[in-house]
Parts: sequence; C-alpha cells; structure tokens
Amino acid sequence: MQRLSILGDYDPSSETHAATDAAIANSLTSMGIDMEITWVMTPEINKDVLEVSDGFLVAPGSPYRDLGKVLSAIQFARENRVPALGTCGGFQHMILEYARNLLGFGSASHGEYTPEGSDLFISQLACSLRGRVMDLSIQPGSMAHKLYQESRVTERYYCSFGMNPDYINEVKTGPMQFTGSDSEGEIRILELPDHPFFLGTLFVPQASSTPEQPHPLVTGLLRAIEKS
Repeated sequence: MQRLSILGDYDPSSETHAATDAAIANSLTSMGIDMEITWVMTPEINKDVLEVSDGFLVAPGSPYRDLGKVLSAIQFARENRVPALGTCGGFQHMILEYARNLLGFGSASHGEYTPEGSDLFISQLACSLRGRVMDLSIQPGSMAHKLYQESRVTERYYCSFGMNPDYINEVKTGPMQFTGSDSEGEIRILELPDHPFFLGTLFVPQASSTPEQPHPLVTGLLRAIEKS
C-alpha cells in the first residue's frame, strides 16, 4: 500500500490539522482507494521516513520544531520527483528550501525563526491573513488551473508570513513558477512545472474540503502518489 507522510508537529487541537485529516479522507473516499497516512513529527523525519514515503504533505503549523529536517524532506521530494504539497507553512518552507539549495542563497531565512536574518525570503505580512477568505486568480495552463478547472477560486488563510516581495525577482530566475495570486497581485500558489507534483499554497486548501466536494489540490496530490 502506498504511503503519504504528513510532515508537521501534530496538534489535536489545531483546526488546520483536523482539516488535513478530513480532507485526505474525503479525497480517498471519492477516489475509492486506500492509502497509508502517517503524521511525522518534524524531529522524527529521517532517511528511513523519506525512503518509505510515496508522497508528502507539508502541513500548516510553523514554526516547526526542526526546521532543518523539514527542509531536507522538501529537498528530497524536489530532487527525487516525489509528489509533495505544502500548505501555509509548507508553502513558506518550499520557498526557503528552493532559495537555499537551488538558487544558492545559503543564508536565506524565515522571519518567524530569525526576524533579523539576512536574505529574508519569508517575512511577516503587513496584514495578517489569519481567518481571512480571499479570491484568487489562477494562471491558465498551470497544474493548479488543471486541478481546479477554474481561473478564479476562493480559499481560506491561517498565516501571518509569506513571500518577501523584495526577493520575488531572485526566485523567478529559477524554474519555480508562481501560478496563483490574490486581488492585489500577491503570490499565493507556487509550483515546479517539470515535477510530477510539487505545489505549494499560502492558503489552506484542506479547510475548503467537504465529503461532497473534496478539494482538487488534495485529490491531485493523492492521484500523483497513486501513479508514482
């Protein structure tokens, strides 16, 4: 049986963690398949976890207890073409890993861990998005567009950190694409076009999933795992 590892410091009282479990269950039921689903606390991420996993969901809930191990897992998924979806904190850490290991910004940092860090690729948002529901525009031809089958969608946010606009041009020098934005043009979806499934969202798609309408991004991750 194929295995999805959810990387995050599981908190039973977390609304987004409960939504993650429910969203995966909704998608699996709609697909009519079984899959082994395992939460992995970030200090417990190791080589064995990476090698037995057929896909990853980098869960909301940062700062993570072990930043380095989360980044190593994201790097493993990116380099080995293992399906991966990062939401909220997962999106932020996908950018951080990419900046450090592909763009060469070894000092790339995240404002939630090091507010005064150099090369602050992830910074505190001028206005927190916690609890906000916002419209997004999806780039035609992108993986996100193929999954949503819509150009405009509405999603819920739980974060206070995001992509630092001062570093957008640097990120755009590599293969990563930004394929979703809000009404103000701020980046909300990223993906790697030549990867089977490597997608990040600053919002939490799990929160929009229902048994009647499983979320297409979660279903897309599970389908990519099924095909791997």
